[in-house]
Amino acid sequence: MNANTDMSLSRRTMLQGTGALVIAVSMGGTTEALAQVMAAPAAPKGALHPTDLDSWLSVGPDGKVTLFFGKIDGGQGTDLAMGQIVAEELDVPMSSVSVVQGDTALTVNQGGASGSTGVRFAGAAFRQAGAEARRVLVNRAAERLGVAPERLTVTEGVVSVVGDPAKKISYAEIIDGKGFQSKIGWNDEYGNALALTSPAKPKSYEQYKVVGTPQKRMDVAGKVFGTTPWTGDIRVDGMVHGRMIRPPVPGTSVVSVDESSIAHIPGAQVLRKGDFIGVIAPKEWNAIKAAQALHVNWSEVKDPFVEMPELYNHIRNAPPTNRGGNDRGKVDEAFARASRVVTAQYEFPFQSHASMGPGVAVADVRSDGVKVWTGTQKPHFAANGVAGCLGVAPETVHAVWVAGSGCYGRNDAGDVTMDAAVMSQLAGKPVRVQYMRHEGTGWDPKAPASIHRARAALDADGNLLAIDFYSKGFSRVDTNSSEGRSGDTLAGMLMGHKGAIQQVFNNPEGAYNFANRRFSWETIAAILPGASPLRTSHLRDPLGPQIHFASESFMDEIAFAAKADPVEFRLKHLSNPRDIAAIKAVAERAGWKYGPAGTRRSRRGDLAMGQGIAYAQRNGTIVALVADVEVNVRTGAIRVPKITCAHDCGLIVNPETLKLTLEGSIVQGLSRAIHEEVQFNSKGVTSVDWLTYPIVDIQEAPQIDDRVGQPIYTRSTGAGESAMRPLVGAVANAVFEATGKRLRRAPVNPANILRSI
Repeated sequence: MNANTDMSLSRRTMLQGTGALVIAVSMGGTTEALAQVMAAPAAPKGALHPTDLDSWLSVGPDGKVTLFFGKIDGGQGTDLAMGQIVAEELDVPMSSVSVVQGDTALTVNQGGASGSTGVRFAGAAFRQAGAEARRVLVNRAAERLGVAPERLTVTEGVVSVVGDPAKKISYAEIIDGKGFQSKIGWNDEYGNALALTSPAKPKSYEQYKVVGTPQKRMDVAGKVFGTTPWTGDIRVDGMVHGRMIRPPVPGTSVVSVDESSIAHIPGAQVLRKGDFIGVIAPKEWNAIKAAQALHVNWSEVKDPFVEMPELYNHIRNAPPTNRGGNDRGKVDEAFARASRVVTAQYEFPFQSHASMGPGVAVADVRSDGVKVWTGTQKPHFAANGVAGCLGVAPETVHAVWVAGSGCYGRNDAGDVTMDAAVMSQLAGKPVRVQYMRHEGTGWDPKAPASIHRARAALDADGNLLAIDFYSKGFSRVDTNSSEGRSGDTLAGMLMGHKGAIQQVFNNPEGAYNFANRRFSWETIAAILPGASPLRTSHLRDPLGPQIHFASESFMDEIAFAAKADPVEFRLKHLSNPRDIAAIKAVAERAGWKYGPAGTRRSRRGDLAMGQGIAYAQRNGTIVALVADVEVNVRTGAIRVPKITCAHDCGLIVNPETLKLTLEGSIVQGLSRAIHEEVQFNSKGVTSVDWLTYPIVDIQEAPQIDDRVGQPIYTRSTGAGESAMRPLVGAVANAVFEATGKRLRRAPVNPANILRSI
């Protein structure tokens, strides 16, 4: 098949030909896989509804079961988890299950990837859908076989009579190409909160045979053998290539454009709408050359940013835009009677998603509908954002998710999708836009910078009387976490659309039972509102690393003041058995030597070694980490040879993918802990490549000893982001143990280490 053939897969197409509700997708080769990805009409046909059981799963004539997953899997095996959950409830083999994900014509909006909510929320919905599907099928089998439903059993998709196995009927025969045609209850909410209800009772935990077992990932073979298409592989007939033109200084406007400056480049054309400006050309290299050669006259503006050395003073002095928090007990009275007050301040920088590949998307805007192929983690929201940017009805936009370069939070995948759509509308033809490295790292939404102040009141015996913890920083959703509103995207902002700016920060999350506690936060306005390379939004575990770097460092500082062991000090302030078990487990696995600061310190020449611990909760998931570090006290160079992790996320669907998810999160978290810091000056962001924004490389990847909790028969609470949360704090605490000097500014890099020692 020609790779430029117009391709996409609609639910209607899948229903035709065989009489089955749907056929499982085959991924036999790159060309075939591209055809599957691209074989639908320009606009989705027919509406899906959460109350239709057929919107969630189907049974084909060969007994194959297909799930329609309204999130996407970004590499953590969430799709596999959904397959295991449904296979368990339906009593079908895993080999018969496939998953369609992130296609707005085929799936209901379940909120996108949102890694920590996949199993937690979507898994619960699919568990109910699978149980209801089994109930419907068994009841219909009872009618066909002339027995009561209670007399039936199911084995690998075949329903038979207990004691008379010759009387049987398969799921495929029951469905007979007609679908379930049955309803299921719904809580009337789309997105992460979507939940289903029905008369069916899901299996109890002790009945599980598939859930809780390691099953083979669905995506590995396609990635290893190159048969799974990526966003960069998409090609459409008549497609041209586009590149965006960003201002040399953020906040400036386009005054004029000299289109003759690219007249010598074959097929090059300028596309402009307000301050939205880009170039297209039939050949990608010519689009790149045109972007470099185009002469644009920009308006004069005052330097938009403070100089980077003034960042934290700017945060301290800026007027608050919102505040929040909560108190417990009598904090002020406790401080008034304290024998000693411990104080500290911490600082955390802006950080970039810095995805391994910059964003890429393809859009085909036609009079009869819009199609976009996108790597965003939230394709349903992207479809709404595209509709807003183009001024068309949302139901005319069909977004097809295709695996991209990674999307742990709101990275550049949403913005590039909007850029491609606007360009396609202006050009009247399909447009593929791929960002350059300097755009992906320089212009993606950033994790917000912040400062944190903490006080602790101790009595004469070193007992903690009260704690007062305060955070101040840029909002975690100054730019919304999804691109569902056009004004929350670069394209929309440049065309004058307004976003849903919210001023929100967080408090530490854990189970410490402080009798007297005050947690509070304040946000400040963006340095430059609107289309800014320092606009802030979600990065994996939004605000978790910032806040818990400070709060868990401070727990160590209090323990030091009380002359207590950091592990024992934490255990003293916990009562939940699962939290206590996690901290004890990680200490045992790491070979923790109990005692006050310095007990775990050793020295070899200029090299100082130490261990540090940090603990946190995230939406009910418990994680405790111990970091082993080596610090060169002469140069400040740091190495983290080992991270030990104890993790309890409730019910484990697949222990192998959980381990891999934790390892990926720890490596990414270590990168943020010891390297990542967005550099900028008064005129713009200067972190634009791997030299100016380094990340952990393979030689720096630590040995990871992860102990996941034993299967606890309670709800799954999520694992996509939890291990990221306490990691920076664990590394910083280990540096203190190694050097005897407290580091209060992240990242834990040579410059900041030397500042501390």
